[in-house]
Amino acid sequence: MRNGFQVYDSDTHVLPAAEVLERYVDPSFRPRLAELARYRVTTRAANEASGGLHNYRVATKYYRRILGEAEPRETHSGRESNWRGTRMPRPDVQDDGAANRVADMDDEGADVHFLIPTSWVSLCGLDDPALEQGMIRAYHRHMADFCGQHPTRLKGLIRASARDVAGAVQEIRAWGNSNWAVAVQPSLGLKTPLDHPDLEPIWRAAADHGLPIIHHSSTWNPPYYPGCDDMWDNIFLGRMASHPWGAMRFVAAFIGAGIYDRYPDLRMGVLECGFGWLPFWGRRMDEQYDYVGSTATLRRKPSEYLSAGRFFCSIERQEGEDMFHAVTGFLGDNVLMYASDYPHSECQFPNSIDNILAWEGLSGEQRRKLLWDNAARFFKDA
Repeated sequence: MRNGFQVYDSDTHVLPAAEVLERYVDPSFRPRLAELARYRVTTRAANEASGGLHNYRVATKYYRRILGEAEPRETHSGRESNWRGTRMPRPDVQDDGAANRVADMDDEGADVHFLIPTSWVSLCGLDDPALEQGMIRAYHRHMADFCGQHPTRLKGLIRASARDVAGAVQEIRAWGNSNWAVAVQPSLGLKTPLDHPDLEPIWRAAADHGLPIIHHSSTWNPPYYPGCDDMWDNIFLGRMASHPWGAMRFVAAFIGAGIYDRYPDLRMGVLECGFGWLPFWGRRMDEQYDYVGSTATLRRKPSEYLSAGRFFCSIERQEGEDMFHAVTGFLGDNVLMYASDYPHSECQFPNSIDNILAWEGLSGEQRRKLLWDNAARFFKDA
């Protein structure tokens, strides 16, 4: 809690090391770890804190060109971001240091963290879906242990592979009533459209368990974002386009395919994709629905789904208080959720919450909805 407000952080990250995930694999899958050895890379923090651990990472994309220069720089990866906070998080908060993570939460004033996996999810880029599914199962077991140490503070997602729909449904059924799993994230791989009818059992299983669907796109690894090869090898263009572009496509496909209509209690939200684009995208969906069609027949205008109580979106502080007021002017106060991106370099730890509380033009009710109520309505109440 911060200044009398409960805080639900809707976008934070975990990156359990390969050594952590491997503890949780099925015995029958363990022999297949040898096939994944080539994708084990030393962590960037291979130091005293990490103990020289490894991460699973497939087909990492680098952005080596600087705008205005003719050729890429081999010494430039595009990953050279600037830390935006004033203090580094405690060690192991992404691996298995749940106590350290909660201590950081207490310092910042966060009551709940929603945890999103990174890096190892790039296994969706491998040809054999069984390799991805084996690690998904291990991740879910790890999350049960990690979140189980602080069950009211740490919440996570069920990763649902579009290439193994039966396996995805099995995982949703296995974990859908657990106290840690509060959302489903479809893993679409590189080729599966979100609206493909083969994915219907995933939406049905999520709806049956009261779990919302989340989208969070990827910059560096599969499944990548749409148009990732059209950024002229530049991370400035890539980072600006990647998350909003992926979210726009996800939202339009989800609405346009009639998924909301088929599952009247199902919620959907996008995380770490910005939020200022929402009014524009809603109006544009309405026009294209009337103009070119090629969607399911919908029960309402596409834009109306954005404000009907089942769509949610996390904010990014840098878009500002003025953008917050502009978007809520279009969509109302029941859509936007606080998010920090902890512990990634774009967060402002340990001042992320204080930076939002510094937005002076928000009423007490708007603060409460932004910091807690909307996320509490979006994620499953376990």
